[in-house]
Amino acid sequence: MVLAMLLSGTIGLLVVESGLPVMLVVWLRCLLGALGLAAWVAYSRQWLRPTRAESLWLAVGGLALVLNWVCLFTAYGYSSIAVATVVYHVQPFILLLLAAMLGQEALPVRKLPWLLLALIGVTLSSGLLQGGHAASAAGVLLTLAAATLYAVATLATQRLKRLAPAQIAMLQMVIGVLALAAPAWQLATSAQFSAKAWAAVVVLGLVHTAWMYTLMYAAFQRLSAQAIAGLSFIYPVVAVLVDLLWFGHHPAPVQALGMVLILLAVWAYRRPKK
Repeated sequence: MVLAMLLSGTIGLLVVESGLPVMLVVWLRCLLGALGLAAWVAYSRQWLRPTRAESLWLAVGGLALVLNWVCLFTAYGYSSIAVATVVYHVQPFILLLLAAMLGQEALPVRKLPWLLLALIGVTLSSGLLQGGHAASAAGVLLTLAAATLYAVATLATQRLKRLAPAQIAMLQMVIGVLALAAPAWQLATSAQFSAKAWAAVVVLGLVHTAWMYTLMYAAFQRLSAQAIAGLSFIYPVVAVLVDLLWFGHHPAPVQALGMVLILLAVWAYRRPKK
């Protein structure tokens, strides 16, 4: 789990350093991730033929997942990797609200203060309260869209209890390959594929997608929910360090306060009930 979260924290570095259009990066990640996960599914013999209903939920989850990546990776260029990654971690609250809206779960009153704290953190992180540039706010809005799409993908995936997680991820990658094939092909004709770009997308697809998913699934089978929730905070911390040490991005004091409030709210939300 630690290794998987360390890898997650460096995804933004690879996306930015590739220098390729976001849509093309997402498509290549889906393609290479699908190939790597297919090899794992075949090796572990986890394949089951999806039913018609399962195919529908796979399609919904797959589209939501790849569009989530498109929004999140685009947000890196508007705000910063650190701000986008931390704001992205409000997704548990968005999942809570969506589940309540769909009537799947009641909205627990005791969680609402942490939701409010997270919203205050998002507002501060946007930089608007200190006269920040509109681009930073656009990055935060894109990140919130990405978090919402990820929540949709999570709800769709919850309907697929019969299928192995690796098979679900593989089929979602395949859906992403098919959905983004046309725009990605158009972008590929004019993109500059340097050696660094190829190295970035290959590592992103095989290491940060196929291998990382395998690591997380292995961890989920061995750890408690409390341990998983605690270790997941390695992801935003590493992303902040990468943004600071590699790109030299320093969030403004108000933005830093907002990021701290978001992480505090998510930690409190995930804390087990006494």
